[in-house]
Amino acid sequence: MRTTTFDFENPEARFKVLINHEEQYSIWPADLTVPGGWNETGVLASKEECDTYIEENWTDMRPKSLRIALDGE
Repeated sequence: MRTTTFDFENPEARFKVLINHEEQYSIWPADLTVPGGWNETGVLASKEECDTYIEENWTDMRPKSLRIALDGE
């Protein structure tokens, strides 16, 4: 198994914002392959900008399946 380390605190690092089928978000190093089960949102930016995007867009932390079960969305 390949292990990759990444400096998330490097101000020059670029990240992608990912989303999964449960509408949960994550940041991912831009130069690494997107892992299975995740899709790109189209955001490619600094960690700070990605964090801001996630904060503004992920307003309900519950997984989509739980929201549907509880709220009938």
